[in-house]
Amino acid sequence: MKSTLLSTILWLLFPAFIYSQVQLDYYLPEGVEYDPEIPTPEEVVGHQVGEWHITHDKLVYYMRALADASDRVSIQEYAYTYEDRPLLLLTITTPENHRSIDRIKENHRLLRDPDQSANLDLERMPVIVNMGFSVHGNEPSGANASLLTAYHFAAAQGPEIEEMLSNMVILVDPSLNPDGLQRFSTWVNMHKSHTINPDPNSREYNEVWPNGRTNHYWFDLNRDWMPVVHPESRGRVSMYQEWRPHVLTDHHEMGTNATFFFQPGIPSRTHPLTPQRNQNLTAAIGEFHAEALNEIQSLYYSKESFDDFYYGKGSTYPDIFGTIGILFEQASSRGHAQESVNGVIDFPFTVRNQFVTSLSTAKAAYELRMALHDNMREHYREVRQEAARSDIKAIVVGDAHDNGKNYHLADMLAHHSVELYELAQDAEFDGKEFKQGMAWVIPTDQPEYKFIEAMFERRTEFTDSLFYDVSTWTLPFAFNMPFAELNQRQFSQDLLGSLVAEPQMPEGAIVGGRSSYAYAFEWDEYYAPRALYRLQKMGVRTKVAARPFQSVTTSGVKEFDYGTILIPLGIQDVDETEIFRTLQTSAGEDAVTYYNLQTGLSASGIDLGSPNMDNIEKPSVAILVGGGISNLEVGEIWHLFDQRYKMPLTLLEKDDVGGADLSRYNTLVMVTGGYGDLSDRAKVEIKEWVRNGGTLIAQRGAVNWARSEGLADVEPVTSDDEEEPSRDQLPYADLSNIRGAQVIGGSIFNAHLDVTNPMGYGYNTANMHVFRSTTSFIQKTTNSFATPLYLTNDPLASGYISDDNLERIGDTASIVVSGYGRGRVISLIDNPNFRAFWYGTNKLFANAVFFGRNISGAAAN
Repeated sequence: MKSTLLSTILWLLFPAFIYSQVQLDYYLPEGVEYDPEIPTPEEVVGHQVGEWHITHDKLVYYMRALADASDRVSIQEYAYTYEDRPLLLLTITTPENHRSIDRIKENHRLLRDPDQSANLDLERMPVIVNMGFSVHGNEPSGANASLLTAYHFAAAQGPEIEEMLSNMVILVDPSLNPDGLQRFSTWVNMHKSHTINPDPNSREYNEVWPNGRTNHYWFDLNRDWMPVVHPESRGRVSMYQEWRPHVLTDHHEMGTNATFFFQPGIPSRTHPLTPQRNQNLTAAIGEFHAEALNEIQSLYYSKESFDDFYYGKGSTYPDIFGTIGILFEQASSRGHAQESVNGVIDFPFTVRNQFVTSLSTAKAAYELRMALHDNMREHYREVRQEAARSDIKAIVVGDAHDNGKNYHLADMLAHHSVELYELAQDAEFDGKEFKQGMAWVIPTDQPEYKFIEAMFERRTEFTDSLFYDVSTWTLPFAFNMPFAELNQRQFSQDLLGSLVAEPQMPEGAIVGGRSSYAYAFEWDEYYAPRALYRLQKMGVRTKVAARPFQSVTTSGVKEFDYGTILIPLGIQDVDETEIFRTLQTSAGEDAVTYYNLQTGLSASGIDLGSPNMDNIEKPSVAILVGGGISNLEVGEIWHLFDQRYKMPLTLLEKDDVGGADLSRYNTLVMVTGGYGDLSDRAKVEIKEWVRNGGTLIAQRGAVNWARSEGLADVEPVTSDDEEEPSRDQLPYADLSNIRGAQVIGGSIFNAHLDVTNPMGYGYNTANMHVFRSTTSFIQKTTNSFATPLYLTNDPLASGYISDDNLERIGDTASIVVSGYGRGRVISLIDNPNFRAFWYGTNKLFANAVFFGRNISGAAAN
């Protein structure tokens, strides 16, 4: 009784001690001695692990101190974030292995060479394990566990750890998302009370928008392993490709009321290209995790959640390269201690689970190292065999009109060690023309055949109808780029030009040199919007051709298509020399080619002074941000403007709209989100602004808001109510699967584009591929001019969609243009900027921004 009373008194008086104050031995395994010369995290950062959330600067400080103190540890900075924070990779092994690290890498490379791998002495080869922590910044238990993981392997003493490290190289990436981690740690630390309060309603556990999950531009970096858009991912994947570890771990968090998850996940949701051997080894490693978690009485589960399908995720990307990728998901305390259905979950507990499974990973890799060596060797033997059996001997891909897209595709593939070559000669395959210098050839007889297969496949049949992420990502569709798969008869070594080891952005030119009358450039190039804004921001007046024309240039008669940009010199206030210098810079940096036009009289089509040469207003763009709005969609647009187009974009707080001077902007963007809390004044201001000539771009979920407010004249596709609904009784256990099967997690659809409409400028074919992750279907308009992009009657190009939704989605709108007073409302039902690698539809968004005001009122619904 006295003991119970004393415990109650202690709980009331010292809740902070109970929930947060732990000692180092709470984490460390029993019976292990540690080198006192190696500093503990507390000795360097000033607090015990779990007492505060580690900030990124302190994390870096400790890792550098550890490398200085231990001859087992070397450290390198492999990239910098947008906010200029370093990303680190620690290499931990014995001093002897460090001295032989180049030989270890070379032998490991030979393990992937079927001509050499049989001759290797696998017993003498160290196993390589890459541990990556907290790619989501507000899932911090991983990054905090990295302190303990690095300390343990640097300082633990005894024959067991020496034997393990002599047979192992451990790579520790302590924070995969430094900017997000810093944002989140600042939030929870600034709201921490001395007396810890586990109430979930407390502000500590409820970050404000946009939260710390994402990077600087609010991208989910765990979806960027394949696209490699961001510096964090580009550096991380470069390190992966350099090492090609046997095992890669990916430490995450999930909901507070969960427990702990480790892979393998649901077997039917593994990508079919991943070998079964991979999943068997993942399960074998899982037994080590179970044993370790049993010892500390932690609850866990496996094979019941998540999946291994999308090769752009950290735990799935390695599977296609012969590595065992492993996902860990820890129930999150989000702050320092929070109530859950399993009792109060405190931060040190979450950190300990991540640390314990880091140790179990290392133990598993050590004990299973021969199987892991064999897995890597067999993977590449099978790759060679599969490539030899394949009917496809090469893939030719490229856009004859767009250097920028071609460069980005090559850059992406080269980043994953794919061998590709310049097309050595003009060629035509399957009715598609490919131009020398504007296309790539990718032979399939190469070590990364399976990755190539995964990137170019069109899959429409699946064993499971539920997906944790997207169900497809076919690269040439994402780039809206022609491609052809060549068989043995079509492929020849003569097609192979120079090997492209490090793709370079090509340069444009000024054909005919300096002009005394006008310049023109076509809108085909990916970076044409950046080129146009360069001129506009310096005050250059520009026009856009609403009709095609032919003009005589120094290189002969040149045909100019819809959307050609004209720079007439006679109407400018800007010095002609400055204009020419800007064009020279743009040609070098934007890959745009400018043409010297010496006369306003065209050989055919409209003349340069035609009424069909529309004036282009310089965009001034704001996007609504704030609570309830998709930070992912906002971030995609912010990144597009800031990093690619070099255009300013005002991030306008939703709550400030009513008091803002909207006349500063001619374009307003609204993306998916909740706008029900917009004030009446704000709604009136937006409507008046559009009525007076503004262009409102409503994307995905915002289309419904614009419709409800009478701004967008769109009509949803309704279900066929004539059929009597089924009365069959269904089992409760199937509820989530049946409902989930109706979700479009992310699929690719065939679409038709009107290339004569300002929304279609810069495209050379009506055939498009759009990415869709919504079941909100919009009807085509009765005014056919107002639906410049719509899905075809045979819409599915790749990915999963239920039969019911497939029947409904055909011949529905992707873009609808509405009129409202003198303004335009452009409804984008699909996301043209998805994850910054949907290069093929980025220009649709740019067209809405630059040319939305040029769309005729007669072409608006």
